[in-house]
Amino acid sequence: MQTGFRLKLTPVKEPLGFVKVVELLTAVLAFGTCGGYTGRNVVSIFCGGSSNETLSPTFTYPFRLNQELLVENTTLCNRTVAATHLVGDSSSSVEFFVAVAVLAFLYSMVALLVYLGYMHVYRDSDFGPMFDFVLTAVFAFLWLVCSSAWARGLQTVKDATGTAGIESTLALCRDNVKCEVTDYASMRSLNISVICGFLNLIIWAVNAWFVYKQTRWHSQKVNAQRGPNPAPI
Repeated sequence: MQTGFRLKLTPVKEPLGFVKVVELLTAVLAFGTCGGYTGRNVVSIFCGGSSNETLSPTFTYPFRLNQELLVENTTLCNRTVAATHLVGDSSSSVEFFVAVAVLAFLYSMVALLVYLGYMHVYRDSDFGPMFDFVLTAVFAFLWLVCSSAWARGLQTVKDATGTAGIESTLALCRDNVKCEVTDYASMRSLNISVICGFLNLIIWAVNAWFVYKQTRWHSQKVNAQRGPNPAPI
C-alpha cells in the first residue's frame, strides 16, 4: 500500500469532504463572532426635575461582569455612590465555547488535509475512518454542550446589563431614583455565535453519518443484511 501524498480534489466534491469544509467555515464564524467583543450601554438616571445623570458601563469578552465597573466612587443626584461593578460571570461558558470552536477548526483542517492528500490510505485502513467517526461524534456532543452553556451565559450578560439588572445592582436606583438603559449595545454578533454553535451541532451530527459509512462497522452491517452469497450451481 502506497502512503505518499497524492493531491486529489475529488473528496471535496463528495459529502464527506464538502461537509468538512462547511464545518471549518462555521467553526471560524462561531468563535469569530464572540471573541474580542466589546459593548457599551448607556444608562440614564432621572434624578427628578431637570437634573439627570448618565452612565456608560462597558463589558467585554470574556464577560467577567463582576470585574466590569458600572460606576466609580462619585456623586449622583446629590448622593454619594460607592464604586459598583456589574453582576455575573459568563467567562467559563464563552471560553469553553471558543475552545471547542478553535479545536473543531483545527481538526477540520487536519481532516481535510487527510482527505485531499491521503484518502487512499484513509480508505484502505480500519483505524482512520473509525478514529474520524469517534472524534466527529465527540465534537457533535461538545457543540451541544458548549452552545447550550453559552446561550445561557449570553442571557446572563443581557440580564445583567439591561434595565432590570442595573436597577438591582446600583443602590441608587432602589432609592426612589429611576434608572433606565436608554441605549443598548448591539449584541447581534453574540446572537450569531449562539446560532452558529447549534448549526455546528447539526452539521457535525450529519457528518458523523457520512464518516460512519466509511467504517468497517457500516460495511459489516451491510454485508450481514445482504446475507451470504448463494453457492454457484
